[in-house]
Amino acid sequence: MVGDAWVDAMHVALAEARIAADTDDVPVGAVVLDADGAVIGRGRNVREEQADPTGHAEVVALREAASVRGEWRLEGCTLVVTLEPCTMCAGAAVLARVARVVFGAYDDKAGAVGSLWDVVRDRRLNHRPEVISGVLAAESTALLEEFFARHRGG
Repeated sequence: MVGDAWVDAMHVALAEARIAADTDDVPVGAVVLDADGAVIGRGRNVREEQADPTGHAEVVALREAASVRGEWRLEGCTLVVTLEPCTMCAGAAVLARVARVVFGAYDDKAGAVGSLWDVVRDRRLNHRPEVISGVLAAESTALLEEFFARHRGG
């Protein structure tokens, strides 16, 4: 799966991000695809909605995918997320053994897949997923900028 497949999956993740924005959570959405490209997990930020500091889109999607598969190992799966994962989420992707992480917008303030840190490609870890970045980055960035402009009063 290449090219359009990531774009299609990112559109699904963006739809999740829009739902998060509607509930006053930072608009980040994620999906987990199995090796055949089927969506087996969906997530959006739910930190505000559920008062959960671990309620990041990636963690929510990984939990759902693990539940669907009936195991925590998500080998062969792809995590697709609208924003570069933070250290917690990058670590969760590594621990879940996903084959790859695909993301949209870079996060210069908290990104842990190349921006501020590079957790997923740290050679000291026993698993290093492939990384594909910048998929629909402009759409992901615009959604975040609109959200923060509304919340900062302009």
